[in-house]
Amino acid sequence: MSKNKDVLPVKQKLWFCSADCMSTILNSLLTGGAMTYYFTKILGMEEANASLVWIIFGIWNAVNDPLFGFIADRTKSKLGRRIPYIRYGAIIYAISFIIVWWKWPIGAGQGALFAQMLISLFLFDTLYTAIASSLYVMPYAMAVSNKSRGNIMIWKLGFSLISMAVPLVVFPLIKPDVGEDTLPFKLIMTGIGVASFIIIFLSTWHYKEVVQNESEEQYGIIKSIIMCFKNKAFIVFEILSFSLVFIQTILLQGIVYYFDEFPTPMYFAYGSLGLGAVLGIILWIKKFNTWGIKKCLSLMSIVFAVVGGVICVLGQYMPVAIVAFFFAGACFAGSMYLVPIMMGDINDYDEHLTGMRREGMYAGVNSLITKPAISLANSAFIMIAKWFGYDTTLKAGMQSAMAKQGVLVAWMAIPALLLVICFIGLRFYPLAGEKWNAIKKEIEEKHKPAEIE
Repeated sequence: MSKNKDVLPVKQKLWFCSADCMSTILNSLLTGGAMTYYFTKILGMEEANASLVWIIFGIWNAVNDPLFGFIADRTKSKLGRRIPYIRYGAIIYAISFIIVWWKWPIGAGQGALFAQMLISLFLFDTLYTAIASSLYVMPYAMAVSNKSRGNIMIWKLGFSLISMAVPLVVFPLIKPDVGEDTLPFKLIMTGIGVASFIIIFLSTWHYKEVVQNESEEQYGIIKSIIMCFKNKAFIVFEILSFSLVFIQTILLQGIVYYFDEFPTPMYFAYGSLGLGAVLGIILWIKKFNTWGIKKCLSLMSIVFAVVGGVICVLGQYMPVAIVAFFFAGACFAGSMYLVPIMMGDINDYDEHLTGMRREGMYAGVNSLITKPAISLANSAFIMIAKWFGYDTTLKAGMQSAMAKQGVLVAWMAIPALLLVICFIGLRFYPLAGEKWNAIKKEIEEKHKPAEIE
């Protein structure tokens, strides 16, 4: 710890956030629309086959995440429970990302494309689960107080803007169009994979876990899952978490199609998005301690829902789109800063109930629920756009008026509805008020000696 016992050393935060950023970039590029776009528009895979891949893949997602969380919570290593998976999984994770973009020698036709896309997703997500789940819970093991965790999240939020910007900005700039040479694109994606491996691997020498499980006893896997759902706060969290994963996925996917078909300048849109994110960071950090998690997330949800509805109906008009991008950026900033702190409170409350540290199990069950949102978002977007007549064989800007409207509907209609549901669900979030503050203080005092050391 630094001289200020509530703030971790800069080096720890820098390396941790760099690793988290690179892990997220790979996942956001692949599952956030680039893979679907590449296989359908560039390689010629039929939309129905791509949608089926995502549905089948969602079944595997329902198994591997809680299973890994169960294993990770029981891992015993001199490096801790999480770092071995981050360090040694990094090379396979990077390789599984790189091979997605290179045609496999398994034949031609729809069957070969289906097999490559499906196998790639299975391999990539298995390693993503090991690394990202470990990184996801690391702040709760590096620190225990909300002040110290909040300081980590501020850093993480800054790096999250990078991990959000790369898929939003880089992919539209480097993606090949129908009929163009794909070699430059594949080389750039390979370079991103190599750089990610180096940063994730090296980072593991610069941070460690200080909040460990103090009890050797752990529940069996079935009881572990059941106990998560007995935590009412976790149920409310999952409504929010599922919605935000779905929204982030479909927004990243849809924005590529949006810039293909509408004249809004990319630099204006992203400039407005970035400005909103920066001002949003300032707002949420300033108001978090006075408003609390519950009020902040409620406000974020309803504003974001209005933004989605406006773009769905009026997104073809540039002035409306620019303003909407600004508020979307502010809301993204809110979700990236506040939601991880909310999960930290839920883990602490579980320790109050069970006497155990079960971050891995909660991360796994969270993924059990939210990972299908990635498959549903990818599948929903391409199928809704198809219903409106979107033609994947046409070059950018050549779609019909109905198909262009379909892009807006596919992009924003479901997110707006989900955010309204989040707003309602947050009314029932229980970790607020004086009783929770007293419990939180008790937990902080329990782990403070290890954190200071």
